Amino acid sequence: MAERSTAAVGVANESGEKKIAAHADSATADEATDRSEEQDAPQQTIPEETTPTPSEPPELHSGHKLAGRYRLEECLTRAEGFSSWRAVDEKLRRAVGIHLLPADHSRARSVLAAARSAALLGDPRFVQVLDAVEENDLVYVIHEWLPDARELTALITADPLEPHEAHQMVSQISQAMAAAHREGLAHLRLGPDSVLRTEAGQYRIRGLAVAAALRGISSERPQREDTEAIGALLYASLTQRWPYPEDDHGLTGLPKDVGLVAPDQVRAGVHRGLSELAMRALVNDGATASRQPGPCTTPEELAKAVTAIPKIRPPEPTTGPYSRTTYQQGSYRQPPAGPASPGATATLAPTPPPTLPGRTGKALKWSVSALLIVALGLGSWQLAETLMDRENQAKSGGTASSHTSGGDGGTDNETSNVTLNPLPIQGAAEYAPYGGAQHPNDVNATYDSKTSTYWRTNSFSDGPEFAPSVKKGVGIAYDLGAARKLSQASIDLYYGGDHTTVTLYAADSLESTAKPSQLKPLATVTTKDKVATLSLKAPVETRYVVVWLTALPYSEADGYSGAGHKQAITNVRFEGQ
Repeated sequence: MAERSTAAVGVANESGEKKIAAHADSATADEATDRSEEQDAPQQTIPEETTPTPSEPPELHSGHKLAGRYRLEECLTRAEGFSSWRAVDEKLRRAVGIHLLPADHSRARSVLAAARSAALLGDPRFVQVLDAVEENDLVYVIHEWLPDARELTALITADPLEPHEAHQMVSQISQAMAAAHREGLAHLRLGPDSVLRTEAGQYRIRGLAVAAALRGISSERPQREDTEAIGALLYASLTQRWPYPEDDHGLTGLPKDVGLVAPDQVRAGVHRGLSELAMRALVNDGATASRQPGPCTTPEELAKAVTAIPKIRPPEPTTGPYSRTTYQQGSYRQPPAGPASPGATATLAPTPPPTLPGRTGKALKWSVSALLIVALGLGSWQLAETLMDRENQAKSGGTASSHTSGGDGGTDNETSNVTLNPLPIQGAAEYAPYGGAQHPNDVNATYDSKTSTYWRTNSFSDGPEFAPSVKKGVGIAYDLGAARKLSQASIDLYYGGDHTTVTLYAADSLESTAKPSQLKPLATVTTKDKVATLSLKAPVETRYVVVWLTALPYSEADGYSGAGHKQAITNVRFEGQ
């Protein structure tokens, strides 16, 4: 299922049983190794469990509820006495992931300890542990479910990452793991299936500490193992090859008889600085870096090495379907740039069509000029007549009727004396006609009358208007329960600034997949404030209303997302009859 491949945040995975990390006996006695051992010494590792108890995974099924609120939906993994599920938190109405194992399992205590330690970290670069509970002879760990994210495995098996994207990935992952190790937490199972890329371009790591605890994995050198794992991620992202002899994560391994080869020797066009960086991280497995400086043995060292790489420019945007013509590009009737190669045939730019010769051409020019003069004269006469009529009406005490410009029928006078009443919202769903939902589980927070809860968008690098190649807009559809005459909407926003653009549409259903151009527009407003008020020119009868955002203000990084163009809706109110 597509949803499983992009959204599952469970840490159990049958592939990748081989630990990516190096073992202590493969380390050399050089200076870098000594330094790594000193840095790894204070790390708190999970007690190694070599043999799991014979406890079987709990016999649960879809539809079973835990703690009266978590409804199991789909079993993702059953292995080594534990199982992983996609579930629904019925209390908060959101999707979650759950790991389950019997309370008498030999790893139950270490799993609980790892989950609680990871939850205390609270770093948004990691998939968050929401709860860790022992109840009714079961131990279960509740964690986030990211519906808009894709596994790195799916990305790199399709195509290698271009240099700018690979740089972003290794930078974010190394910085996140450096922060985790400063708190004494290690991953030890960091692979392409443990890294998720959100639609906004942010990378998040799942399974911190918990993945290793579920499998009973420990290490004497956790920093070294996680650093080498990051190097393997970078290597695979650049080459689409796994840097070990065994095939893994859907990638082909390297030939056994050639050893570890630098990425820029495996695939043409690989960025040299990133290739060297991957080798410096993978040196822990006995490889020798082909270039100076020395190896990176901790995530902190690797993060510093990433920042030392000169800035890598993002790729140029692809040309749209309506590419500019030669004339628009400023090269009309210009010779080709640069000297022609010997023996090459000169290619001339297209020449414009010749003008009509002789008397025919002159007659045509005079005819066009005369028609333009006549058109201007008629337009001026009609404008003067209209202005004189309005002046006469004003002198005689009459008033010209003024019709609305945004509604269907009716005038301002018809609605000026009507008392508007609140229209209660009966339900809501995220409106994503182009795919890529934002946070569909939070839409109900936009009409709970609480300022502390909200639905938020992702953070986008382009703005305020969306880049058409990325997204055309984001929004929510609301159900008024029955067809009501809508006159006004008030939308409370979380971020102010330049600028937010909101458009209201009438839709035919709550789960509408019709594009905005196929819906009935009601009103539009652009604001720099934290409140957007939209007044319809005339009441429109509809049951379903879409709030559609097409421009988002810029805001700095916060606890929920990085810096970029983003917005959040705290409360929506509709008024009418």
